[in-house]
Amino acid sequence: MPRYSPLRHSLPRYSPFTAALLLPLALAGCSRPAIPNVAEQNALAAEHQQETNLARQQMELIPPPSKTRYMAVKNLNLWENPYLTVQGAMATLHVVVADSNTSGLGVGGMLRPIGARRRDLNVRVVDLPTALNAIPENSWPYGRVVAVEEAHEVPVAARPEVRRNMEAVIKTLNDLGVVVYEWTENGRS
Repeated sequence: MPRYSPLRHSLPRYSPFTAALLLPLALAGCSRPAIPNVAEQNALAAEHQQETNLARQQMELIPPPSKTRYMAVKNLNLWENPYLTVQGAMATLHVVVADSNTSGLGVGGMLRPIGARRRDLNVRVVDLPTALNAIPENSWPYGRVVAVEEAHEVPVAARPEVRRNMEAVIKTLNDLGVVVYEWTENGRS
């Protein structure tokens, strides 16, 4: 004779069909994300502020911008400072590596084109301070100024996201003490 088990007899009996319907609910569990408490939020904000202050101190090693030099640039292809193309999920950082040849002979010519020294790097907006601090000081001939443009030919549905990202990039650059020189598709603003 089978032994009596109180657990076995206290559980309700379900049909196989009902059990099949309840199984996904049991496996899914609670899907509401945990809300960080106020202390964690304050700690994260303080850490972010500390990182921003450190990045700002490093950016201050680059001299202030020379408005006469960067305002004279009429085409973004001739821009020698770092510049950003802002997209929906990221920004592309364009950097012109300084010419290692110190002679003035053939600068910008066929043997020493600017485009050959240009490097493009896709970065997240949160990683922008780190990326800018990694750029050598001799790649900032106009001083602490960055040209910023929105990506071209953005689909209509993605334009709000690109604009929000553009505002985040400008805020980040302002927090770092970098002058923002905004470019439009038709030229500088």
